[in-house]
Amino acid sequence: MASLGLGGLNVSTRRKSVPSRNAAVERRNLITVCRFSVKTLIDRSCFETIDDTSPEFNNFAAILEQILSHRLKGQITWFGYESPRSFWDYIRVACRKVSHNCICSIENMENVGSSRAKGRAWIRVALMEKHLSEYISTALRDFKTTRRFYEDGAIVLGEEANMLAGMLLGLNAIDFSFCLKGEGLDGSYPAVIDYTPYLKFTQSSDSISSDEEELRTLGSSGSEGSTPENIGPPFITDENSWYNKCKRVEQKYRLALEQKGYLEELVRLRENQLSESVSQNKLLLQRIEDMDLAHKMEKEQLEYIIVELQDQLTVLKNNDLRSRQELTTHLTNQWPSPGALDVNAVALDTLLYRKHNQQWDEKSFQSLDQLSADVSLSQSSLDPGHSQDGKQDGINLVNEGKEDTPSLLGLCGSLTSVASYKSLTSLKSNEYLASPTTEMTSPGLTPS
Repeated sequence: MASLGLGGLNVSTRRKSVPSRNAAVERRNLITVCRFSVKTLIDRSCFETIDDTSPEFNNFAAILEQILSHRLKGQITWFGYESPRSFWDYIRVACRKVSHNCICSIENMENVGSSRAKGRAWIRVALMEKHLSEYISTALRDFKTTRRFYEDGAIVLGEEANMLAGMLLGLNAIDFSFCLKGEGLDGSYPAVIDYTPYLKFTQSSDSISSDEEELRTLGSSGSEGSTPENIGPPFITDENSWYNKCKRVEQKYRLALEQKGYLEELVRLRENQLSESVSQNKLLLQRIEDMDLAHKMEKEQLEYIIVELQDQLTVLKNNDLRSRQELTTHLTNQWPSPGALDVNAVALDTLLYRKHNQQWDEKSFQSLDQLSADVSLSQSSLDPGHSQDGKQDGINLVNEGKEDTPSLLGLCGSLTSVASYKSLTSLKSNEYLASPTTEMTSPGLTPS
C-alpha cells in the first residue's frame, strides 16, 4: 500500500511538472526565435528597405504578436462568458503614459476595424517611429495592468520580458516603410511563424569522415576499367565548395562594408549634433556673461543711488538740526534779560506801593508835567514799545482825578520772576494794563 501511495504521488508530480515544462519550453522558444528574427531584420536592412513585402518583417511581426498574446486572459461579459481578447486591449491601456504616443491615431483609423488589426497597425507605426522598445518597456513597468490582463506563466510576467525589451532596442537603427492600408492589417487570420530560416543542421567531423570512406569504398568496388575521369565530380564539388566559400566571404565583406557606411553616417550625424551642441553652449555662455555684466551694472547703479540717498538724508538731518537750533535761539531771544526783568519789576512795585498808601496825589508833584514824566517812566520800564501810549493814558487819568483802588496789587504780585512778568504781559495784551492809572480806575477787576 505504501508503494502504491508513493507511486501515485510520483505520477501526480509528473503530471504537474509536464505543463510547467511545456510552458517554459514555449516561452524559451518564442524568445529565441524573436532574437533570431531581430538579427535577420538588421542584416536584411543593410541591403534593402524593410517594408510589408519583406518575409523577415512578416515573420518578426508574427513572433511579436505571439509573444504579446501568450496566455492573455479573455474578457468576461455580463452573462459570465469569456470572450477572446487581443493584445491591443492591453497595449491601449498600458502605453497611455508614453509621451507623444500613437494610441489615439490608431483608434481613429477608418480602414482598421478589428482589435487584432489595430494591434498590427500599432506594431508598424511604432517601428516607423522607432519607439517600439519604449512602448514595451512602459507597458511592462505597469505591472498592475499587466497582471490584470495576463495569466500566470505568461512571457510578459516572467524574466524573459526584460530580455524582450532589450532585443527590440536594436530595431531603432532600421528605417521601416509600411503601408497602413495593406493586406498585413487584415485581422481575420492568425499570425503564423515560419521556423525554417532559423533551422540549421551541423554535421560532425566524424560523420563527414565516415561518409568519405564510404564513398571511397563504393568507388573502389566499381569496374576495373574505370578511368581517372571518374574522379572529376569530387573536384567539381570542391570547386563549388570553394566558390560558395568565396560567395560567403564576399557577402560578409559587403555586410561589413554596409555596416561601416552606416556607422560612418552615424558618426557624422553625431559630430553634427555635437557641433550644434557646442555652438548652443557658446551662445548660452555668452548670454550668461551678458546677464552677469548687466547684473553688475544694475548693482553698481543701485549702490550709487543708495549712497546718494544717504547723502541727501544726511543733509536733511543737518538742515533739520540747524532749523531746530535757530528756532530755539529765536524763541530764547524773545525773552528780555533777567536784569531788565528785575529793574522793571522794582519800578512797577514802587509805583503800585505809592498808589496803595495814598501817597500818589497831586501835591507830591510840582506840576502836571512831572506826573506825566513819572508815569511814562514806569510804563517804559514795563513795555518800551508802548511808552507813548502809557504816557498819554497817565495824563488822562490824572486829569480825570478818579479815586485809586488797590485791586491791581494782588493781581500783579511780585514781578521779580519770569512767571509774574508773563502774567503781566498777557494782561497788557488784553489792554487791562494799558497804564497804571487805568488799572487804578477799574474797580471791577479782582485778584486772580
